[in-house]
Amino acid sequence: MSVAVNQAAILGGAHEGASKFAYEMASWTPPSISADKEINSDKPVLDSRSRDMVRNDGYASGATSMWQDSIVGGQFRLNAAPDYKMLGLTEEWADEFQSYVESKFSLWAESSRNYVDASRVLTFTGIVRLAIATYVYTGEILATAEWARKNMRPYQTMIQLVDPDRLSNPDGMADDKKIKRGIEKDTFGAPIAYHIRKAHPSEWFDAQRYEFRRVPAFTTWGRRQVIHIYEPLRIDQSRGVSAMVSVLKQMKMTKKYQDIVLQNAVINATYAATIESELPSEAVYEMMGAGTSNTDAFINNYLGQIQVYAGAAKNLQIDGAKIPHLFPGTKLKMQNAASPGGVGSNFEESLLRHIAASLGLSYEQFSRDYTKTNYSSARASMAETWKHMNAKKAQVADRFASAIYMLWLEEEMARGEAPLPPNAPNFWESMNAEAYGKCTWIGASRGQIDEKKETEAALMRIDGGLSTWEKECAQLGLDFREVFAQRSREQKMMKAMGLTFGAAAIAAQQAEAAAQQADQKADEGDNEVSE
Repeated sequence: MSVAVNQAAILGGAHEGASKFAYEMASWTPPSISADKEINSDKPVLDSRSRDMVRNDGYASGATSMWQDSIVGGQFRLNAAPDYKMLGLTEEWADEFQSYVESKFSLWAESSRNYVDASRVLTFTGIVRLAIATYVYTGEILATAEWARKNMRPYQTMIQLVDPDRLSNPDGMADDKKIKRGIEKDTFGAPIAYHIRKAHPSEWFDAQRYEFRRVPAFTTWGRRQVIHIYEPLRIDQSRGVSAMVSVLKQMKMTKKYQDIVLQNAVINATYAATIESELPSEAVYEMMGAGTSNTDAFINNYLGQIQVYAGAAKNLQIDGAKIPHLFPGTKLKMQNAASPGGVGSNFEESLLRHIAASLGLSYEQFSRDYTKTNYSSARASMAETWKHMNAKKAQVADRFASAIYMLWLEEEMARGEAPLPPNAPNFWESMNAEAYGKCTWIGASRGQIDEKKETEAALMRIDGGLSTWEKECAQLGLDFREVFAQRSREQKMMKAMGLTFGAAAIAAQQAEAAAQQADQKADEGDNEVSE
């Protein structure tokens, strides 16, 4: 029995993937360590390299913008949906409450005075867009809920975005069972507090970079103090990691490859022409001192004579075009500028496909190369990207936005300004806060390739009971209530002005024509009777 066990241990068991003797596997021995040990020591380098790629690589920068545009869009809209059944209230109240909080939250969140931002720089949508960009190159979002002490804002709630670099263990201490990479945890691994530097560690001129602020995860009454959003890939993972890290090597090599190819093209284009000798090679070598001990003197003398001759020569001109007068025995050869054959090649395309897959984008959208794309493949690539972006929206952007909305709603409810019936449950009891704050978010439009086909498909889904106006409008980045309200206003205005458009206009014309035909037939009948 022991012999069999030892033999299995030596040979690596029955799995080829665990083989210790295969040529491809012999040197592959990754360490088996915890998630935090894998990440925490490498995270500063990974984050700085990811940010450097976003700053200096067009593809990485474009991918970050695409995440922002595909998830958030131009405005991140609240769609409040209070659970009135759980609260024991009516649907009529839910509609009134929904309309009220959406309007008031939008006024506060999207104000040009940037009330939502503690630094007064960004609107709510701007904060969410920056949070998504931070998530792309760090794998996490960090923000604190602050309370304005001065009455210069309509609400005291404000959000302070925090650079993840500032979240670290105080005084340079190593990770232990209690604190890991700046996060203080309980015995179950739930965050208790976050240790945040008061300044970025690179700001050597600011003494506060050595000072730490311990921010509790929640207040004693349950109000969130820190918003930390990330998607762990392993159990017990404390910090997030960008999806970009798995292709950092390929991204750096691709950029270097493109630089070298372009430099080669520039150098080739720089030399428009060369001067070549018409003499036989043996004669040239002999003139340059071949077989003698003083070769340098011959070369310098020969090249010097060419330089003097070319400098003193007076070139001929025909209609402004110069004709060079060359040194005897030489000729002018024009050089064609070489095209950068490596850029746009299959090799570069394979690298870009590899990088695009890691970032959850299709190759066409990542590279902006649609030269080999037809309608079907474009639809397929867009659908795959949309699936990934929709998942990230739900797991990252929506969670972050909902946390901010709940902070605002708590203050709004504490003020007693929201419409509530006399028997409304207390906001702070049980899970009532979740019921009052239940919501979804309307982000970027999905986009359409063939608007006619996709609009017809949307109408068929609605008519077939497979979808709703709310869902279809949300995929266009619209709030169906706003669409319906605007359409109602437009229809009233058109009716008052006697206007008809589209199908209604055609139907009105057909009805008018039918009425005229009926009148004409009636007149003809009357004439026959009179005769």
